[in-house]
Amino acid sequence: MRQRLFGWARPLGLAAAAAAMIFAADVQRAEAQSGTLRVAVLNDMTNFDPMQFSTVNFFLIKNLYDSLIEYTEDGQAVPSLATGWEIGDGNTSVTVTLRDDVTFGATGSAFTAEDVAATWAKAADPTLGRNVYATMGIVRDWEVNGPHSITLNFNNPVPDRQILDLLQFTLPLEAAGIETIDTIPAGTGAYVLKERLVGQRVVLEANPNYWREGEPKMAEVEFTIFSDDASAAAALESGAVDLTYMGQSRTAVRLGNAGFQVIAGPGKLVQVFRINTTRAPFDNSEFRQAFNFLMNRAGILRVGYADLGEVTALPWAPASPAADPSFNEEFAYDIAKAQEMLAASGLSAAAMSDWRLLVNGSDEASTAISQVVQGSLAEAGINIDLDIRQGAEFIDALLSGDFHAVFGGVGNVQKFPSRLATNSIYRTANNPVFGEPHPHPRYVDAIARVDTTIGTPEEVQAAYDNLNRVMVEEAFGIATNSYETGLIVAAPNVEGFILDMDNLLVARGLSVR
Repeated sequence: MRQRLFGWARPLGLAAAAAAMIFAADVQRAEAQSGTLRVAVLNDMTNFDPMQFSTVNFFLIKNLYDSLIEYTEDGQAVPSLATGWEIGDGNTSVTVTLRDDVTFGATGSAFTAEDVAATWAKAADPTLGRNVYATMGIVRDWEVNGPHSITLNFNNPVPDRQILDLLQFTLPLEAAGIETIDTIPAGTGAYVLKERLVGQRVVLEANPNYWREGEPKMAEVEFTIFSDDASAAAALESGAVDLTYMGQSRTAVRLGNAGFQVIAGPGKLVQVFRINTTRAPFDNSEFRQAFNFLMNRAGILRVGYADLGEVTALPWAPASPAADPSFNEEFAYDIAKAQEMLAASGLSAAAMSDWRLLVNGSDEASTAISQVVQGSLAEAGINIDLDIRQGAEFIDALLSGDFHAVFGGVGNVQKFPSRLATNSIYRTANNPVFGEPHPHPRYVDAIARVDTTIGTPEEVQAAYDNLNRVMVEEAFGIATNSYETGLIVAAPNVEGFILDMDNLLVARGLSVR
């Protein structure tokens, strides 16, 4: 009897010890996750679908979701939800091994290869894939090898970096939550949704089962939506918030001079004068091409971004392998040359002025640079009005192509060049501005050439050079400058910044001393 009692008591003791350890870990986690990180943002979100990938959603994406892989600041691929990946012979496939200790924050369900398969199925759908759809154009199909392994097969050989970019751009969704993803998050991220008040705030709370040890640091993150950059900056200066995200460059320079931390990540955007070529007078190619010379790029950079960035006539950040500074000189601001091309278009002065420039009235920089361009156009004899819209009204017009021309930043321009095609106006298929068939087949072919060139460095560079020449000749997007987006300006007592390749806000490492 004594021996049996001892045999029964020993496991109980171990269980008690284990329970004590779990309790202690929970207490430690609770102590670590104390307090609320208060963040000021300037725009309300559109939805919880990471495939939307609109800048207004950047404050949420990497807090509700994790990627399969991530990039370090210098562009090295590192594991995240994927523990490893193996590119197949001939670069026609990649097999991804997944973590086996991850759950979805909202439901607690295990993360498996079936969820990745469902995510890719959504991404490959022309409608549901949104801004990820174009990236999935290289994919033929996929096969689930087991609970934590999946193979992605490509239509043709794909460059290594393009494969990695696809994995980095994939943020797995819980399969069961895909139908309601617009309104209910379904990710594995460090935080889960606690509250949303439209137009006022979004509150996230720590995911109690998050897989990264020691994270997140804060119990809550409260995003308050401010109507303008000045109000957000004033809140930071008064101590009402701990940091601002995606504020204006000029404000960041001022606050940095006042002792606040200014954090700029590697994921620059490029400002592009987007042209809807399905509408007159922009269906005239000579008229469009004149705009290569009508952009006062130095003035735009100075007025809009306090010179935080570089002028560029191509839609690439400086680190892109397709960047070519020689185009900046070839297509420098030149009113006289622009007027020659305008005359060659055959359009009357009235026809050339028969359109309006859509302006994001919620964004100070966009308003300022639109006014700069309005002035340059007037000097060339084109007199237009500005169509200023606010918030959701502007976003709807931008994403649906309800404009003649508009300024908008494009992202993914620091990675593989064809990632540019994840942006709405640069999509080669299912383009929301141009529709089908695509009116610029030379551009579609140039992107395809970049995607399929696996050869010598000279052959790869030739594909980049061809794409650059096609873009300035088709002239449906006139680049003006790179600029800092996702700027974080924080109080001196905020620490633990994690810089994302796309400059999305990553709050899991942040804490307030």
